[in-house]
Amino acid sequence: MAEIDPGLRRRKVGRQKAQRQKAQRWGHASEYLAALYLLVKGYRVLAIRYRTKLGEIDLIVRKGDLVAFVEVKARVGEQEAIDAVGYVTQSRIRAASDVWLSKRQDAARLSRRYDVIVVLPGRLPRHFANAF
Repeated sequence: MAEIDPGLRRRKVGRQKAQRQKAQRWGHASEYLAALYLLVKGYRVLAIRYRTKLGEIDLIVRKGDLVAFVEVKARVGEQEAIDAVGYVTQSRIRAASDVWLSKRQDAARLSRRYDVIVVLPGRLPRHFANAF
């Protein structure tokens, strides 16, 4: 078997790390864009990137007595973004939302909803209310 050049391996790992960082920056920028979009639609942003041991919620927004737990997906294609919110992701968001609600004194009077916002390059975000 041929040996792999250690320098080549380091360059490959370096490229992968740079691509991951770029994707992470795009994801974070997309979350802020989605938050701004929801503000314009009349929502109040309560949390961005809310983390628990059970999962993470990209955005928690409120409009009246409705609290929406929002997953933001930045992809090249809309269907690809929607499909990226699978069962495991949904379960983690639901578990994290239970934790968030358990810390609220007014939780009993709040309605909850789970939304997805898709951010595509060069277009306005697309909001899918009650996505799951």
